Amino acid sequence: MKLRKVTAASAVVLALAVTATACGSDNKKDSGSSGSGGGKITVGIKFDQPGIGQKTPQGYAGFDVDVATYVAGKLGYKPDQIQWKETKSAERENALSRGDVDFIAASYSITPARQQKVDFAGPYLLAHQDVLIRADDTAIKSPSDLNSKKLCSVTGSTSAQNVHDKLAPKAQLQQYPTYSACLTGLQNKAIDALTTDDSILAGYASQAAFKGKFKLGGFKMTNENYGIGVKKGSDLKAKINTALEAMVSDGSWQKAVDKNFGPAQYKNEPAPKIGNIVS
Repeated sequence: MKLRKVTAASAVVLALAVTATACGSDNKKDSGSSGSGGGKITVGIKFDQPGIGQKTPQGYAGFDVDVATYVAGKLGYKPDQIQWKETKSAERENALSRGDVDFIAASYSITPARQQKVDFAGPYLLAHQDVLIRADDTAIKSPSDLNSKKLCSVTGSTSAQNVHDKLAPKAQLQQYPTYSACLTGLQNKAIDALTTDDSILAGYASQAAFKGKFKLGGFKMTNENYGIGVKKGSDLKAKINTALEAMVSDGSWQKAVDKNFGPAQYKNEPAPKIGNIVS
C-alpha cells in the first residue's frame, strides 16, 4: 500500500513536469523565422567593416547594422532580441541554407549567381567600385590616372585586378592582408590608392583616426546592388521589402547614410527602388 502511494505521487510529479515542459515549448519561438515578433531573431553582418558592420567594445555599429535593426523592429523584434552573427563573404549562402541566420545584411551584392542560391530583399543601397586616395592628391582624377600608380586591395579580392584588366593596365597591384593595412600604406605613401566598394571605403575613411586624410575618387567603376539575403523561398523577403520601403519613406534610411558615411563626404545614390537591380 505504501509503495502504491509513492508511485502515485511520482506519477503526479511526472505529469506536472511534462505539462510545464509542454507549456514552455509553446512559448518558445524558433529564431524568428516567421518574422512575427517574440523570441529572438538572428542576423548576419560583417564584424570588421567600419561604417558597414563592425563589432566594437560598445556593441555593433554601421549602416548595415542600422538597416538590420530597423528591419527587425518592423518584424516585431526589439534591439535586445537581435542576435548578431558574423557572416564572412564566403559563408553567406551556407549560413542561410543551414538556417544559422534568419537574414543577412553584410554588404551583400545581388548577383545572378547568388540569386540561384538565396533570395534577396531590396536592394537597399547602390554602391560602386571606387578608389580612396589621399586628400591632397591632385594627380588621380580618373581611372586611367591609376596607370603606373600603386593600387592596393586586400588579398583574395578581385577589385584591383578588375581595374588593372579593364581600366588601368599599367597599375601596379599591391595586395595587403586587410583594408586597415592598405589605409596605413596609403597614409604613409607606400601606395597611391585603395580600391573596393565606395561604401566600404567611405566607412573606413569616416573613422576618427583617418578623418580628413582621404577622399573618394568618385569614379563609379561598377554597380553594386546591396540586398538583404534570406533563405530561398522564405516569406521574410516580402516583409523585409515592406520594412525597407518604410525606412526610406520616414527618413531613417538617409539618416543612417549620413551617420555612417558622412565624414567621408560620401555622395550616395538615392535610395533604390525595391526590385530595381542596376546592371
